[in-house]
Amino acid sequence: MTCWLTGYSRAELEGMAEKTVSYGDFFRNAPQLNENRRLIKGVVCGVRVEEIQEPLMQEIRYLDKLVDELAKGKSMEKILRK
Repeated sequence: MTCWLTGYSRAELEGMAEKTVSYGDFFRNAPQLNENRRLIKGVVCGVRVEEIQEPLMQEIRYLDKLVDELAKGKSMEKILRK
């Protein structure tokens, strides 16, 4: 799911888990943010993700929303907006 959103490979994500990477650097250095992330809609922490104005915060909340959907048992096909 994180690979889909950011374009990082599984190996790249595993490497990042071994060091300290800020959210800002994580998203700024993402190889290819998925264009379909803009299809992610809904509320996270009381805020609609599609209405967030600050770009970094919106990227963070996109990931939050995907994790929330997975935790609620939504199918990966729907989560990844296929």
